[in-house]
Amino acid sequence: MSGFPKLIPAFTALVEIEPPAPVGPVASGNSLIHVVIAPNKGSIKSEPNYPIKLDATFVHGADFIRADPSGKNVRLEVHSVIRDSLNGGGGGLLRFNYTGVISTEGPNGKVLGGSPDAATTPFGDAFINASFETGVPELAEIQNKVYVGSGRFVLEEGKPVTVEYKISEVSY
Repeated sequence: MSGFPKLIPAFTALVEIEPPAPVGPVASGNSLIHVVIAPNKGSIKSEPNYPIKLDATFVHGADFIRADPSGKNVRLEVHSVIRDSLNGGGGGLLRFNYTGVISTEGPNGKVLGGSPDAATTPFGDAFINASFETGVPELAEIQNKVYVGSGRFVLEEGKPVTVEYKISEVSY
């Protein structure tokens, strides 16, 4: 159909997170939860055919999660810094931020609630809108793109929870 954008596979992000810490009810009336992105772990890597090449590790970051009044969804607000090994002399920094919505019904709710029977979730109930900022000349164009993604929780015995995102560029 004419006029609709298309998605170009761009990156896979693996975000290793630490256990959530409740902040509690805040002035807006919603309860706030703080989740730390594990420092110097996780990654964002370009898909093989994507023209912007990125192979980055999370330096630090945090997710601020708010539950909807209905309890059926949570809202994400993530701020992070990543270090790219391919550009900027092998140490270029980028700001990587995203907002998103995760359904808390079904398997995602078990992970977010810390249920003992929680397991790796499928893609399709967590979506993000991501952006990048950088002063690295080789990566300047990344700032002019619109990115969206679909995520899932990956749970493995004895390892921290990882959120995996498949991120695509919105194009025409």
